[in-house]
Amino acid sequence: SRRVDLRLLPLLGLLYALALIDRTNLGIARVTGLDHDLKLSVGARYSIVSCIYFVPELPSNVALRKVGARNLLTFCVIAWGAVQLGMGFAPTWGVLAFCRVLLGAFEAGFFPALVFIITTWYKRHEVQTRLATMYMTSILAGGFSAIFAYALSLLAGKSGLNGWSWIFIIEGALTILFGIIAWGYLPDFPDRNDFLSAEQTALVLRRVEQDRGDALPDTLTREKLVMHLMDWKLWSYAIMYMCATIPAYAIGFFITSIIASMGWGIEMVLLLCAPPYIFAALSVLLFAWLSDKYQTRAAFLAVQTLMTIVGLALTGYVKAPGWRYAGIFLANAGSAGDIPGLLAYSSNNILSHSKRAVTTAVVVSFGGIGGVVATTIFRQQDAPRYLPGIVASICCQVVLLVLLGITSLHLWRQNAKILKQCPAASTGVHPGFLYTL
Repeated sequence: SRRVDLRLLPLLGLLYALALIDRTNLGIARVTGLDHDLKLSVGARYSIVSCIYFVPELPSNVALRKVGARNLLTFCVIAWGAVQLGMGFAPTWGVLAFCRVLLGAFEAGFFPALVFIITTWYKRHEVQTRLATMYMTSILAGGFSAIFAYALSLLAGKSGLNGWSWIFIIEGALTILFGIIAWGYLPDFPDRNDFLSAEQTALVLRRVEQDRGDALPDTLTREKLVMHLMDWKLWSYAIMYMCATIPAYAIGFFITSIIASMGWGIEMVLLLCAPPYIFAALSVLLFAWLSDKYQTRAAFLAVQTLMTIVGLALTGYVKAPGWRYAGIFLANAGSAGDIPGLLAYSSNNILSHSKRAVTTAVVVSFGGIGGVVATTIFRQQDAPRYLPGIVASICCQVVLLVLLGITSLHLWRQNAKILKQCPAASTGVHPGFLYTL
């Protein structure tokens, strides 16, 4: 288990951190000259450039086994790194918007593939801690990326380029470099891995088979695809995930603008971006550990959703800057924790590789819809408090709680039926499969 952890989590966490930084550094570049040079404050240009990234969010999990995880993930990383680098030379906001479309297209296949691969390696009640560890890496990197971006912006004037250009160019070049290096180390599915011995591979497959009975892949047919898509729980997971990503993306794109509205200068704004992410990383890991330890998902998801609601209310409605800033801590930690929590909640209640591939693809794609919603409800004309966006985000958290209650009640009833028919199911060993609540 430790060897698998060391091979999978640090590298995948680093690559996802690069994806998150390249996706959200638009907000940092905005306050370091991009807004002025490309006139993004005119009309809804900034919202358009932000949300258009999410338009091409199409799932790639269906082709993952055919193409190969290493080939697909490496291609995605190098391709979006090249686009990110090219954004540094965008002469107009229209060209920047086109680059964001390409960025979204190349990043779209990465995260669902990453989640799918991780969930095939571990037992159900080991998944959330692993997803949270990976996600924590990206959260920490996202927090300190503002400071790093500010350092890069000090290169303004070099080679006739402004500071925001250097942010895109250097961060894009770093992504390409890590993509090339990662090709030799990226993991594949357990039955295809090349870093474990035959005995170790058999142990991994046996553990997963005993836990849920789907260690080896099944073929995804058209009939299976339709059957999986007809399961209402898939759409419940997807909508809950969308609701969780809305405040997470909103904070990622607008945290600099919100903190700037509290009266601090650019340097202090970028420094103050880091602490909420450090707090969120610790919170995410704590809740993931508790969730795996007690083999419970819904209760901890509900607590983190309530944290998000309280945080959004503080940031939106309290006038004191200190309390507004504290609200960012709570909202960021709550929404960030819900993301790996919901991925674990959905993956824990799935049998078969084909359904796992379809569910992960649909759920993560709805995260893209959450990104579109976040960047459109937080409108330029509502700055700096963004009250309509705050209200809409709170409403989405209420929807999340309602769906969480309905879905968990249904799974609890299903477990009761299973236990009545097969008391041995309480051991948690397949075929007495019990849903994780």
